[in-house]
Amino acid sequence: MNAPLPPSPSSSRERVVSALRLLGMPAEVVELSSSGRTSAEAAASIGCEVAQIAKSIVFRGKTSGRCILVVASGADRIDEKKLRAEIGENVARADPGFVREHTGFAIGGVAPVGHAGEVSVLVDRALWDLDPIWAAAGTPFSVFRLSADDLHRIPGIRVVDVRQQAALSPD
Repeated sequence: MNAPLPPSPSSSRERVVSALRLLGMPAEVVELSSSGRTSAEAAASIGCEVAQIAKSIVFRGKTSGRCILVVASGADRIDEKKLRAEIGENVARADPGFVREHTGFAIGGVAPVGHAGEVSVLVDRALWDLDPIWAAAGTPFSVFRLSADDLHRIPGIRVVDVRQQAALSPD
């Protein structure tokens, strides 16, 4: 028996658009002229600040094997100790195969909605200081604009504080 083909980029994007519409969220996808795989690339393409990119980082629970998606500002780093405290187990960054299997998206295109499997979605509370924000829309070349408050429409999200604090500079 042949294995199913991975979703095409357009089907990934359409899955995101459908999920956004079902949630009553803005579903206007913007196609980037160059890759948005990193927050800096996406911000440069859109013409916004890096902080306004809602980056999606996928982790794997080391004990449970579950898929944990952290959505945070593109300017912030994730504190894995805080994340571990929030979810109650050690985590590891997910490899590309795990990301595709659980979310249905390639790295650089992981959206906060429209996942192919069960995904625990955690949103860093620092995103609520930004408006608008831009999130991946299923491909590394597509994004959608939303307000941080739109994130509350995503079923089952947990708002957490997993942002790594910047080191204080000596005066």
